[in-house]
Amino acid sequence: MQVELVDFVAVPTRDPARAVAWYRDVLGLPVSAYTPSEVETPNVTLTFWTPEEQDEPFVPNESGIALRVAEVHAAVEEVRAAGGDVMGIEDSGVCHMGFVRDPDGNVVILHRRYAPRS
Repeated sequence: MQVELVDFVAVPTRDPARAVAWYRDVLGLPVSAYTPSEVETPNVTLTFWTPEEQDEPFVPNESGIALRVAEVHAAVEEVRAAGGDVMGIEDSGVCHMGFVRDPDGNVVILHRRYAPRS
C-alpha cells in the first residue's frame, strides 16, 4: 500500500452546525462546496460527526489538530477576541504552538515551524 494524502479528519461534535460556524467564523475556514457539514483547509477536509447518534460516547479530541498559520501569537489573539477558549502558547525549540479549544472541547493547535527538523 502507498498512502497518497490525508483526505479528511473527523472531528467529534454534539452540534455540527455550531462546529461548522466556529471553524468558519473564528478560524476563517471555508465551508465545503460539496458538504455543508464540512470545512476545508488548503490540504485536508474537516468533517464533523456526532458519535452519540451512532451510540458512541462523545469524547473531545484532546490530542489536537495542528493547523499551520502565518503567525501563532496573532492567530491566538484572533481566537481570544472571538471569545474562544485559549489554553496557551508554547515554543518547542523548532515551532510555536497556540493551543485553543473549539466549542466541543476539541483541541486545535495553531502551529508554525520556524526551524528545520533535525
